[in-house]
Amino acid sequence: MHIGVFGVGGVGGYFGGRLAQAGEQVVFIARGQHLAAMQRDGLRIESIKGDALVQPVQATDDPHAAGVVDVLLVGVKAWQVSEAAAQMRPMVGPETMVVPLQNGVEAAEQLAAVFGRERVIGGLCRIFSHVAAPGVIRHLSAEPTIIINELDNTTTARVEQIHTALVRAGIDAQIAPDIHVALWSKFAFVCPTGTLGAVTRLSMGIVRTQPETRQMLEQAVQEVLTVARARGVPMPAEASSAQWR
Repeated sequence: MHIGVFGVGGVGGYFGGRLAQAGEQVVFIARGQHLAAMQRDGLRIESIKGDALVQPVQATDDPHAAGVVDVLLVGVKAWQVSEAAAQMRPMVGPETMVVPLQNGVEAAEQLAAVFGRERVIGGLCRIFSHVAAPGVIRHLSAEPTIIINELDNTTTARVEQIHTALVRAGIDAQIAPDIHVALWSKFAFVCPTGTLGAVTRLSMGIVRTQPETRQMLEQAVQEVLTVARARGVPMPAEASSAQWR
């Protein structure tokens, strides 16, 4: 498969790097010193799952030069998706599958507004990683996971094709029975932990175990789940407790 990675941070760099390591044809859209280092020295992955060096690496800051791809993994930050979508246009053809990997629940619809829902696959990832230095991605913890499915939850041949490529690259790839439940379940983890961490300046271990902050945490999770259900997402009853086992 010809795979494009738009945004080569901790997410795009890791997953794109593993796909390239597995032999997929991957083109990275990066910029600045990060791009220069990749073009000069390759893309280095430092990981608890094993280190790797992708060299040579196909990387550019020009989507026109990258050309149309089969799959476009979107690795920019959630707040950058709408702006980045316009820049991705030269890489998206009639058969291109655009897969967002952001936190949050809006990226797929933002991309669908630009490219049409028929070109967008629902997606999310789980990983703790970052750019350690130009051209270097460091994966620190969590099993690198990508969860995907069509926005209408129909598991199509193209979803299976992406899933196969991810598994072949050693990535924990899953096809969600309901991609919207999967997205909101992650959102119910990311929002409360980020918010409580910022407000209290405490580690999550302390937040979880102290009665006062634990109560705040559970209330924040419930708020996210309430919004999800109000939007018609069938969140399971155990979704709240599942976040903090």
